[in-house]
Amino acid sequence: MTDDPTPSLPAPTPLPYHVAIVNWFKTEEPEIWKWASSAQARNEYSDQIRSELLKETYRLDREAHPELHRCCKAAADRLGLDLPFTLYQSGDGQMNAALYFVPGEAHIVFSGPILERLQGAELEAVLGHELSHYLLWELEGGVYHAADRVLNAVALDPRSNVSHQHTARLYRLYTEVFADRGGAVACGALLPAVSALVKMQTGLTEVSSVNYLKQADEICAPGKLTSNGGSHPEIFIRARALRLWCEVDSESEDWLISALQGPLSLDQLDLLGQKKLASITQLVLGQMLNMKCLQTETMLAHARRFFPNFKVNKVSDPLLETEIKSSKGIHEYVAYLLADFSVVDRDLENIPIAASLLLAQRLGISDTFERIALKDLALPKRQFTKLKQDAEALVAKAENSSA
Repeated sequence: MTDDPTPSLPAPTPLPYHVAIVNWFKTEEPEIWKWASSAQARNEYSDQIRSELLKETYRLDREAHPELHRCCKAAADRLGLDLPFTLYQSGDGQMNAALYFVPGEAHIVFSGPILERLQGAELEAVLGHELSHYLLWELEGGVYHAADRVLNAVALDPRSNVSHQHTARLYRLYTEVFADRGGAVACGALLPAVSALVKMQTGLTEVSSVNYLKQADEICAPGKLTSNGGSHPEIFIRARALRLWCEVDSESEDWLISALQGPLSLDQLDLLGQKKLASITQLVLGQMLNMKCLQTETMLAHARRFFPNFKVNKVSDPLLETEIKSSKGIHEYVAYLLADFSVVDRDLENIPIAASLLLAQRLGISDTFERIALKDLALPKRQFTKLKQDAEALVAKAENSSA
């Protein structure tokens, strides 16, 4: 665990989730995207921000707060930002800082006793964190800020879907991770960035970054955990993620995805998860119907109700098997999907159920499929047990007859 100078730290770049969401909007919601990324929308947003800041805060001018402005300039320089910035103090409360985004300008608002508790590199880390929001939101013509505005607006709309709310939440979490990385770059090292995070969270005046990083590793050691944060990941996740990134750990990004998103789950689907589940569904059906004995007009017509351009998969997909086995949150969904196709064509009698049993076994969901089949397909236990024993031979015989 080192505390190296800035040159050894990689430059923060948009995380894969940011890129994927922007691409999703461009392809799936082009009209909304066109408006959100327009100059008119950005200007309306900027005018509203300026008015709110002047009404609700005290402006921290350079003449009265020279050290604060020096820290902000140093942080901006290390991030490669050359722009005017204005600093403000809002009312009392928990220590916090927030960037109010205006294109071409940085407006940072402090709340609580930040300026009393943080100095030097720690203050640079906090300022760098907020300036990194600006850095992200100005990249590529403001596309990441446009996505942020749309997601937040949709999530607040009572007519929005749960998937929109999950997407907005994950986008915020990844944005905070990006800003944490910028904070480390802005102060030149890992440890001050971590101590600033802990002080902001706890209100303490003295903390040990080294000890807290050990604590974060201890929290994450028992197994996989997923963030429950609404706007920010938990501090221990942020600290560990920042350490892995600063150390250029090869498992940094995979660990972060696991910590923020967890495995695919039906009750936690964001927009990207919905798209992924649709792909998995298509692959499962392609595997289910890859035998000629099951390719009746009734079965194929039912598959086309899911996907109009449905095609069978002639080769098994090991990545599909790995994905489903590791995603317990969709086991029941896939099992119901197989159960549905087990009874679509009654003329095939027990062949589809036997094929579903074999596929469920390959996908690692045998127990779930058996529970659903016995309950929803109303199969007697003895008959189902016999089908399990004879499934392979029954399917092979039917396939040979169809050749």
